[in-house]
This record gives sequence, C-alpha cells and structure tokens, in this order.
Amino acid sequence: MSSAFVREQDDTISPTDLGERPVSQHRNLVTRNGLTMIDTEIAVLKEELARAEAAAERDRIMRASRDLRYWMARRETAEMSIPDANSTVVRFGMTVTLAGDDDSEHVWKIVGEDEADASNGKISHVSPLAVALFGKAVGDTVEVNGHEWEIVSLDAVD
Repeated sequence: MSSAFVREQDDTISPTDLGERPVSQHRNLVTRNGLTMIDTEIAVLKEELARAEAAAERDRIMRASRDLRYWMARRETAEMSIPDANSTVVRFGMTVTLAGDDDSEHVWKIVGEDEADASNGKISHVSPLAVALFGKAVGDTVEVNGHEWEIVSLDAVD
C-alpha cells in the first residue's frame, strides 16, 4: 500500500479530536468546599485562556475553552447542600466512620462528584457505598462489594 494512504502516528491531540468533557446526569450536589473548588477552577481557566489567546496557542485555547465550558456548566447546576448538624442518619456532606467485618475502621466524607477523592477519604454521593449509607444511623450495617460495614459515628460538621 502506498504511504500516501497511511496516516502518520501523531502523539498530540488535535483540537478537533479533543471532544467535550462529559457532564454527569446526576444532581450536582456540592459541599461548601466543592463550590469554592469550582469557582477556583473557573478563575484559573479564565487566566489560562487569556494567556493562551495572548500567545496564540490554538491547542491551549481549545483545551482551556473546553474545560471552562465544563466548569461553567457545573457551576450553573451546583446545589450546595449542608447537612443538618442534628441529623441522626447519613446525609450528603457528612463524615461517616465505618467499622469493617475485619475490625478495620474507615472514615469517609460524602461529597459531590467533582470533589470525590477516595485516597483522601472523600466519596461521591452517587458511589455504591454512599448510596448504601444514605438514611442509615449509627449501629446500622450495610453490605457493599461483599463486605459488611457498621456505622460507628456520624459528623455533620463541614
């Protein structure tokens, strides 16, 4: 076959191949920190876009524009939710301490999708564990992925 019909490998993403960032179909619940994070992302991206436009760097402009559209959409749909400090059941924004069936303890804060960071103890409100925990109280148990967890404490402090 002639090399004229073979596309050369290009390790860079062209602006036309970039595509939009997918926006979740779930409610965009956020904590106070989550709303601040979104506002910070927007400010940083506006600065990045201005620098990219000044430098006339098309790829950077396209990437910053795409990311800015994503975060603006997330800001527009954000619903800040602060848990009631007197709640006796698991709600969005709460920190939950769980005891595993192997006597291990894990602490999770239930946050918005964009805030989730399991390595730092933050899980999305649409994760299987959070969904299983909602509405449960201290002493209740939930089973997720074949493991049983007992809720040993709740904290609604943001």
